[in-house]
Amino acid sequence: MFIVTNGTLAIVLCIVTMLCWGSWGNTQKLAGKSWRYELFYWDYCVGILLFSVLLGLTLGSNGEQGQPFVQNLLQMDGWLVLSALAGGAIFNAANILLTAAVSISGLAIAWPIGLGIALVLGVFLNYMLAPTGDPIILGAGVALVLASVICNGVASGKNSKSSGTGISRKGLAFTIISGVLMGIFYPLVANAMDLEHTAPTPGMGTPYSAFFLCTLGAFLSNFIFGTIAMKCPLAGTPVSYSDYFKGSLPTHLVGVLGGCIWGLGTGLSYICSCKDAHLGPAISYALGQGSPMIAALWGIFIWKEFKGSNAVVKTLLTGMFVTFIIGVAVIIMARS
Repeated sequence: MFIVTNGTLAIVLCIVTMLCWGSWGNTQKLAGKSWRYELFYWDYCVGILLFSVLLGLTLGSNGEQGQPFVQNLLQMDGWLVLSALAGGAIFNAANILLTAAVSISGLAIAWPIGLGIALVLGVFLNYMLAPTGDPIILGAGVALVLASVICNGVASGKNSKSSGTGISRKGLAFTIISGVLMGIFYPLVANAMDLEHTAPTPGMGTPYSAFFLCTLGAFLSNFIFGTIAMKCPLAGTPVSYSDYFKGSLPTHLVGVLGGCIWGLGTGLSYICSCKDAHLGPAISYALGQGSPMIAALWGIFIWKEFKGSNAVVKTLLTGMFVTFIIGVAVIIMARS
């Protein structure tokens, strides 16, 4: 299987993760012109599952090191399989709840609080799982990235006409729960992997096997979470499975593409979290969680969401990018 043994390459791949995590939402914007989010999300789940299989059968099955994808998957211990499946289901619930929180409380509240909780909790849990790197320097880098996320949320709120949505108990509860779940999912999947050895210990998974199980958990859980979202939407009328099958092939493919983009980023993140890459899961996850800045770049330069913004918004955006760049540099410095 393909293994990353060069620290510089690992950092580059984690930056790709950041780009993917911050870019897949563009496909939802494209499909959203004629396609409800609840229906788009099914194609997204199909996309991440298909991409994980493709990754496992290619990079995860070729090469002289490690263990081939299918062989490794069949020998994994049951409790580790459940850990990775649970991680995928938890990610799915977190993603849907964050979307609900944004629709209730607005981006300015839900985005910085939810992703801020996910960043801090996720890095802490991942570091406890595999303490790689200097914790003080890592913590400083995470604090800077968190500050950039907050600047992003405040700038978006001031720029949006709907920023006056306000805080509701329901929206705040969804936001907090989403952030906690988003911080938990990554270490649950990483727990199923052998982070220390190239040839995995018997019963443990490779990044490819764990990632596949994660996407399978997300897909299967969507029969519960996705159905609830369809039947009880926070905006618009309920939609049914028959509505999904009325969609055109290009529309479905846009959603699948979104899943593949997220899948590429997440698969690379898990590959780079192993000891051979000299990063560990905490640093790998922290670098990927710079994705809100990538999403902001898309909003500024492609979707023109901040066109005509006032001086306060522009100042916040400048502060966002400065703290983000410094934060990423500090996180990289924390590696062993």
